[in-house]
Amino acid sequence: MARVQFQVNGRSRAVDVAQEMPLLWVLREELGLTGTKFGCGEGQCGACTVLLDGKAVRSCQVPISTCESKRVTTVEGLSSDHSHPVQRAWLEEDVAQCGYCQTGMMMSVAALLQEKAQPTESDIDEALADHICRCGTYQRVRKAIGKAATAVAGAK
Repeated sequence: MARVQFQVNGRSRAVDVAQEMPLLWVLREELGLTGTKFGCGEGQCGACTVLLDGKAVRSCQVPISTCESKRVTTVEGLSSDHSHPVQRAWLEEDVAQCGYCQTGMMMSVAALLQEKAQPTESDIDEALADHICRCGTYQRVRKAIGKAATAVAGAK
């Protein structure tokens, strides 16, 4: 067991867990942040995507020991009232069907829009390349990304 201190959704947190415990399980089991989903456990599906110091990562593949003094943002940390442009766009475009993969996609898109307010189609392809949606909502996802990008660009 080791004590790891890091920031989650703007709040300082400390956990006493095994150093190799994946960030995913710390978020879900230790901190009760269940918006981050367990999908494959191999970093292939994208359901567990969170931001680590602003970059999209697969939390099932990140040992908590590497998070010391870093910033983690989960879907709950985008906004508490669904006012983040990505959350708003997802709701307005009714993107989710079963919804299981959506929080991971939203986090990758949030990271993309932080980096590029006006992403190209290839930027979007790259950001979503490793996300698997069994329901096939990809067209609604793309429409929501366009709407979120317009909102982000308008806010700058």
